[in-house]
Amino acid sequence: QVQLVESGGGLVQPGGSLRLSCAASESILNFYAMGWYRQSPGKQREFVAAITTGVTTYADSVKGRFTISSDNTKNTVYLQMNSLIPEDTAVYYCSVKQTSWIGNYWGQGTQVTVSS
Repeated sequence: QVQLVESGGGLVQPGGSLRLSCAASESILNFYAMGWYRQSPGKQREFVAAITTGVTTYADSVKGRFTISSDNTKNTVYLQMNSLIPEDTAVYYCSVKQTSWIGNYWGQGTQVTVSS
């Protein structure tokens, strides 16, 4: 099984930036998909961004503001978040999928709070 550890969350003012990191316990070189989801209290977990077979995808709510990337030498997936707004406040979860027919592995999440 793959273990994932998220980091980089915290409190930031509107318009600010944060970079989240997701460190995997094994090589991510040939993973089918790697991505980020988020969840606010009382709401469903929602998709944020992913890299699937080398193709990046973003939720409409974060397009132009967030960028997902990966560093295979560090077995790490990143989420660069710019121009943050209060609606971005949530627990952000990293998820990876080794193959298309196997379920996702999930990290424990990291809190992002956007407030003045």
